[in-house]
Amino acid sequence: MSSARVDYIAPWWTYWLHQFPHVNLRFQPLDHTFKPQEENYQQSLIFLGCVAAAGLGVNLLCLAIYLSCLCCCRKDEEEEESKKSNSCCVTWAAVAAGLICCVAVGVGFYGNSETNDGVYQLTYSLYNANHTLAGVDSLVTGTMGGMQSSLNDHLSRLGEIFATRGDFVQTLHFMQQMSDNIIKQLLGLPDWEKAKVDLAAIADQTAYVEYYRWLTYLLILILDLIICLAACLGLAKQSRWLLTTMMVFGVLTLILSWASLGADVATAVGTSDFCVAPDKFLMNQTKDIISSDIVHYYLYCSQTLPNPFQQSLTVFQRSLTTMQIQIQGLLQFAVPLFPTAERDLLSIQHLLNSSEASLHQLTALLDCRGLNKDYLDALIGVCYDGVEGLLYLCLFSLLAACAFSVMLCAIPRAWRQIANRDRDYDDIDDGDPFNPQSRRMTSHHSQQANMHSFCSYSSSMGSQTSLQPPAQTVTNAPLSEYMNQSALFGGNPRYENVPLIGRGSPPPSYSPTMRATYLSMTEDQIRHFGEDFRA
Repeated sequence: MSSARVDYIAPWWTYWLHQFPHVNLRFQPLDHTFKPQEENYQQSLIFLGCVAAAGLGVNLLCLAIYLSCLCCCRKDEEEEESKKSNSCCVTWAAVAAGLICCVAVGVGFYGNSETNDGVYQLTYSLYNANHTLAGVDSLVTGTMGGMQSSLNDHLSRLGEIFATRGDFVQTLHFMQQMSDNIIKQLLGLPDWEKAKVDLAAIADQTAYVEYYRWLTYLLILILDLIICLAACLGLAKQSRWLLTTMMVFGVLTLILSWASLGADVATAVGTSDFCVAPDKFLMNQTKDIISSDIVHYYLYCSQTLPNPFQQSLTVFQRSLTTMQIQIQGLLQFAVPLFPTAERDLLSIQHLLNSSEASLHQLTALLDCRGLNKDYLDALIGVCYDGVEGLLYLCLFSLLAACAFSVMLCAIPRAWRQIANRDRDYDDIDDGDPFNPQSRRMTSHHSQQANMHSFCSYSSSMGSQTSLQPPAQTVTNAPLSEYMNQSALFGGNPRYENVPLIGRGSPPPSYSPTMRATYLSMTEDQIRHFGEDFRA
C-alpha cells in the first residue's frame, strides 16, 4: 500500500476541494465520501450549483441597485470638472473591463485545454485497459475452445485407433485429465466480461461528452472576447445602439458565466472526492464481481503482494508440459505400430504448442503492471490535468463575471454622457455668433448672397437706366449702432472701423473690374444693392 502512494499522490487542490461543505437540499451535512449513485450526494453537488446561482442573484441585484441610483440620483453634470471626472471614470472602467476580459479569456483557453488533455488521457487509459481485458478474454476463450472441442475430437479418434493397446489408451485418458485440469484453471479466472463493465463504451461516452464540452467553452470564450471588443468599440465610437446591444449580450454572458461557474465547481468537487480515495471507491464497486485480493493486486501492484493467478498459471503450465511429454512418447512408440495415428498426434502437438504460446501471452496480460499503469495514467489525467483545468475554468468564470459587471456599470454612464452631449448640442442657439455651426451657416449664406448680388448686378448692366429704386427707405441703423458700440468700447469711433459698404468702398476681395463697376454705380443703384453687399 505504501508503494502505491509513491506512484500516485493526490494533488493538494483535490484535498482543498474535498473539504468543501457537502450539504443536501434539506441543509443536512453529509460525509465527503464519493458516492455518485446516492441521491444525497447528488444533492450536495446540486447545492454547490445553487450557491453559484445565489451569487448570480446578488450580482444582478447589485447591478440593478446601481442602475437605479444612476437613473434617480442625477447630479449636476454641466460643471466642467464633473464631466471630466465622469469621462475619466468611464474610460478607466472600460480599460479595466477590457483587460480583465482578455485575462479571463486567456485563463479560459488554458483551462479548457488542460481539462481536455486530462479527459483524453482518461479515455486513452480506458481504451488500453479494455484492450488488455479483451485480450485476456480472447486468450481464455480460445484456449478453452481448443481444449474442449479439438483436443477431445483427436483423443476420441486416437482411442479408437489404440483400442487394442491398453497402455496407449491409458495415456490418452491421462491426457484427457490434464485437459480437464487446464479448463478448470481457466474457469477459475475472473469473468472479465463482467469485471470490465464495458470500458470501451464508457470511454466512447466520455469522449463524446468531452468534445461538446470543449466546443461549448470554446464558443463561450470567443463570444466573451467579441462582446468585450464590441463594447469597447461602442464606447470609442460613442454609438448608443451598439452599447445598448452589448449591454443586453453582457447580461446574458454574465448569467452564462455564473452558470458555468456552478457546473465547474460541482464537477471539480465531485472529481476531487474521487481523487482523494479512488482505491476505496473502486473496491466498493467491484466487491460483488471480483474478489478483493485481485482488485487489491491491480490497484497497488506491489512486489510484496502475491499474484492471485500464479497458482492457476502454474498448473496450466505443468499440465501442458505433461501433455507434450505424453505426445512425444506416442509419436515415438505408437506411430510405428499405428501409422494412421500420426496425423491426430501431430494435430494435438500443434494445439499444445499454440496453447503454450497463449499461456505466455496470458501471463503477461494478467500481470499487474500493465493495468496498474493504465490506472495511474487515468488518475493523473483526471486528478491533475482535469481538476486543474476545472479550477482555471472556475477562475475564468469569475473573471468574466467581474469584467462584464464592470462593463455593465460603465455602459449606462457612457450612454448617459452621450445623451447629455447631444442634448447640450441641440440646446445651442443657432443665432449665437459663438456657435461654430451658426458661423458656418452665416458664412455659407453670405457667400450665396454675395454671389446672387453680383450676378444680379452684372445681368442688369446693359439696362441701368431702366432700374427703378425700391419704395422702401434705407436706414442706417446698423451703421449707427456699430458706431455707437465703437464709441462705447473704444472712445471716438474711427472711420476705419466703419463697414466698407457703408463707406462707399468695395470689399477687398473684389477684382479690379468689379471695383470699377462699383465706382461707376449711381447712388440709387447703391441703395438698391446695398443690402446684398451688406449681407
